[in-house]
Amino acid sequence: MSLRIIAGRHRGRRIAAPEGLATRPTSERAREALFGVLERGSPPLRGSRFLDLFAGSGAAALEAISRGAVEALCIDQASAAVAAIRANVEALGESGAVSVLRADACRLGPASQPFDIAFLDPPYGSGLLAPALISLAEMGWLATGAQIVAEVAARERLEAVPGFQLEDERAYGAARLLFLRRALATD
Repeated sequence: MSLRIIAGRHRGRRIAAPEGLATRPTSERAREALFGVLERGSPPLRGSRFLDLFAGSGAAALEAISRGAVEALCIDQASAAVAAIRANVEALGESGAVSVLRADACRLGPASQPFDIAFLDPPYGSGLLAPALISLAEMGWLATGAQIVAEVAARERLEAVPGFQLEDERAYGAARLLFLRRALATD
């Protein structure tokens, strides 16, 4: 399956999704809406550090880099996904800006530096979103005030996760984007 970068310096370039049914790429319509919000949001996409968790093809991270993020990290546990992401990063010539890590999103080690924006796209109905958010928070992967966007099935609900607040949600066909904010720490 082939996807394309929607906007920015790589606009129109094609990237490959991993073979098989294990990866469900975010639709172009949802990705376009997501990045429209992120480009106008806070923290700003341009100049940000972007985290793509359950990355699949790496399309979200590559779209972020295309639109001005300075650094991105793709994390996925599946070897086919990691191979596809590495091939896509290489094809776009972005190996200096995009890193790839094969890891369990719910059992991350400590981060070397926090990210400004994170996109999480766990398998629908897997129950992995809340544990992944907790792992990100506990291991220092998110800057205070970080913008987090999660893609879930349209009918899937997210239980409240301590340290995060839901700011907005938008439905796009079978998908729903949840816009969360890392709560500011209180002394």
